[in-house]
Amino acid sequence: MVTNNASATVSARSLAEILELARTQRLPFNELFQFAEARSGAEQKIEAVEAYKVWIAFNETHPYLHLVYFNYSVTLRQLGDVAGSINALRACLKLDSRFGPAHINLGRALEDSGIATQAILQWRSFVDMTADSTPDKLTHRLLALQHIGRVMENAGLMEDAEAVLWQAIELRPDKTEAGQHWSALRQRQCKWPTLVTSDHVSMRQLLDAMSPLTLACFSDDPLFQLAKAYRYNKSFVGRPDTSGFPRKTPKQKTGTGQRLRVGYVSSDLRDHAVGFALREVLELHDKRSVEIYAYYCGDPVTGDPTQTRMKAVVDCWRDIAGLDDAEAARQIADDDIDILVDVNGYTKHARTKIFAYRPAPVIVNFCGYPGTMGSPFHHYIIADEHIIPPESEIYYSEKVLRIACNQPIDRKRVIAEKPSRREAGLPEDVFVFACFNGMQKITQETFAYWMKILAATPDSVLWLLTGGDDVDKRLRQVAENAGVAPERLIFAPKAPNAKHLARIPLADLFLDTFPYGAHSTAADALTMGLPVLTFPGKSFAARFCHSIVAAAGVPELICSDPQSYIDKAVGFAKIPRSLAKVREILQAKRETSALRDIPALARRLEELFWQMQAESERGKTPVPDLNNLDIYYDIGTELVQENTGFLDHQAYRRAYHDKLAAWHDYAPLPHDRRLWLQEDAAQQ
Repeated sequence: MVTNNASATVSARSLAEILELARTQRLPFNELFQFAEARSGAEQKIEAVEAYKVWIAFNETHPYLHLVYFNYSVTLRQLGDVAGSINALRACLKLDSRFGPAHINLGRALEDSGIATQAILQWRSFVDMTADSTPDKLTHRLLALQHIGRVMENAGLMEDAEAVLWQAIELRPDKTEAGQHWSALRQRQCKWPTLVTSDHVSMRQLLDAMSPLTLACFSDDPLFQLAKAYRYNKSFVGRPDTSGFPRKTPKQKTGTGQRLRVGYVSSDLRDHAVGFALREVLELHDKRSVEIYAYYCGDPVTGDPTQTRMKAVVDCWRDIAGLDDAEAARQIADDDIDILVDVNGYTKHARTKIFAYRPAPVIVNFCGYPGTMGSPFHHYIIADEHIIPPESEIYYSEKVLRIACNQPIDRKRVIAEKPSRREAGLPEDVFVFACFNGMQKITQETFAYWMKILAATPDSVLWLLTGGDDVDKRLRQVAENAGVAPERLIFAPKAPNAKHLARIPLADLFLDTFPYGAHSTAADALTMGLPVLTFPGKSFAARFCHSIVAAAGVPELICSDPQSYIDKAVGFAKIPRSLAKVREILQAKRETSALRDIPALARRLEELFWQMQAESERGKTPVPDLNNLDIYYDIGTELVQENTGFLDHQAYRRAYHDKLAAWHDYAPLPHDRRLWLQEDAAQQ
């Protein structure tokens, strides 16, 4: 049945009123559907039938008359009037002979009436009518829709791109490319709920299409994220033909005085958050210990300050954007790289397939991607004790090695002159909460936390980076619906990096997002003296900001859960002097904190690279743990539909363990080193 959400105004009208509006052609067909749906739901289908019958009699020229006939037929069938339903369906098809649902239902009605031959003929007529819808034509239509959506997305036409991509999804929901972009677009537009199904697209299909990065913004579920990364790697990378690529064996370098050759691969070795993070690290590497190769696979840039600085300090710079994956891998192999660092992960312009050729003996996941790769060829992940405490190592396929803080920064960044609040579009005498994270990180739950904070602090505003006029307007409307004046949301226009850094201290308190928290934006805020309030979750992205705040030396800004986050934000706004003390601590520890000790970070990275090399030489390079990940994926798709909000570790693990036990009861599961241990399997 073609339906719309029931309107209280329409459904409250009497049947007499509806019939009069239908008779005088003043009842829109969508309001007819609303009334009929409400009456059918209230077990008053006779009134729904009467409304349809009168509307049809007096609206014979309406362009959507065939839809009304179709809904009329469904209601008649629900009442047991099979003959009436057949007549309505035939009337529908006279108006639109290619209306598929009517052909399907008419065939079913004929079959149920004991006339199987006529049912087959009915369905066959539709099959013949749509014979031009060949697989080849459907494939080309799908590709055309995807290309249209891609170009619209790149042009910033997010609403239009979303609509076109939805057509592609409904055409082939089993193909994930359109769904991957569609869900990311909805996140960037703050459209909640993010995933919306239809008769043709299930929730499972939408979850299957999500990219690992989009999932990190959607749910704090590290096991599901690991399983998603594993599945994504299988579909995105597959199993390339590596027969011409013999495994690289480690060269004996430990204790020989030879330098270790380290390669960084990324599309972001430029003016980009990742480039800003890495450029001083590259400058500070000890060239007596390591020899640095940089492999750039991004779009060409000219006059890029970050690239200029990097090229000046690396031993070798190679632009591999023009090489295919196999050629790029061969170049890396020919360069005899010992430790190859993947600085992209599953982000834009990633060249993950290069690593599948195993062009170096050791492959490392570091800096560019907030999560596990779930691949058979990434051996290590570099993190810190806050992001991946020992008890969380089960959420990663790689061996975990740790540095002091996982967010490198560049202490040489240019900062413009600080503007006034008035120049930045902010009121003078209010408490300014701020969040400079991308719109895709703002979830419905996070925004609800913010509205509670604003409601409890009347003399405050929330300062956000603009998401564009449509998104800004949408968030203001959500605020108004929550009882917060929309003008209390202030949107900062995009600005060059130096000017953006300069305006950050105008705010009073940075409010982190969940589950995907602030990364470089938190480091920027703390460096500029702006306190950052956060609470950690379980996954990499949900613990990153917690790590940065701890490294800055202000653990009092780390909350335990959403409620303490709300309470502490309100408390700071009501007692600003308490926040002034935090600012003083930030300033006092600025140059001595782990966050800004980049020389120590560079030395620690080199220690870890040599540790990896020694393990490699001893034949102890770790083997990624990929056991049972298909099972964890299926369980994750079930659990994520039940909850996408905050969940403590104990409740989270119990939910997975209960599902694993139920699966094992149905069909025995092999044990693993995560939540389904050998003793669990034995007990069951």
